[in-house]
Amino acid sequence: MTDYITVNKANWDERAVVHAAAGFYEFEKFAADPGHLSGVVRFDRPRLGDISGLRGVHLQCHVGADTVSLSRLGARMSGLDFSPNALSAARKLAADAGAEIDYREAETYNAVEVFGEESFDLVYTGIGALCWLPSAARWAGVVAGLLRPGGRLFIREGHPMLWSLDETATPACLRYAYFETAEPLEFDDDTTYADPDAKITNSVTHSWNHSLGEIVTALLDNGFTITGLAEHDSVPWNALPGQMAVDDAGEWRLTEQPDRLAASYTLQAVKH
Repeated sequence: MTDYITVNKANWDERAVVHAAAGFYEFEKFAADPGHLSGVVRFDRPRLGDISGLRGVHLQCHVGADTVSLSRLGARMSGLDFSPNALSAARKLAADAGAEIDYREAETYNAVEVFGEESFDLVYTGIGALCWLPSAARWAGVVAGLLRPGGRLFIREGHPMLWSLDETATPACLRYAYFETAEPLEFDDDTTYADPDAKITNSVTHSWNHSLGEIVTALLDNGFTITGLAEHDSVPWNALPGQMAVDDAGEWRLTEQPDRLAASYTLQAVKH
């Protein structure tokens, strides 16, 4: 297998510069309004509950919009990402937003080495993250290593049903593996969701789908109790162009019969 980390890092280093300059992550709103939260965190605000005083880490934090939002809800946040360009943008956003966040540059699978075992009360993973990791089981082991006993995992992610669809077909149709595979899916796409007009030079990416059952089983095998699992008909970006409509909260769902598609899910688990 080609070195997926090198390939994906080149892509995300380039994307991060575009994303920081675009309006998608609402950097200006974070700086202007001390109460502003990312759309992803706002969506799950009722499920998050009170996180004030918790020590939390946001894995695959990208440019840090969700990380800052969790900090504004009272958690003492750290962030981890493998892209130095993403972390540069995240640190600037935190400074402009008045948030104190400890950002570290490393691969997700090295998070325990970076932060130490059982260092956190909360591990958060935002949408569009797990597909960049080849093994759900290894990821779940990392999360278990980071959390103290009684600590909590909170994740909102694109649904594997959505990831299985070919978004270029009209209507979208099943094309890609629903289940985790040994070899990655390889895509060559010079566009990015945050700015459709921008062109990415390092356009090749390697990714994996992970079934909902594989993710749940991986957590159970690593000593977690599942405390919540909600499936949603929407995602916070235009995942199927020409086939979705956006609501006032910035969530996109199928224009016709949105109940046909599980587009994302929110999963919560507690470490024994």
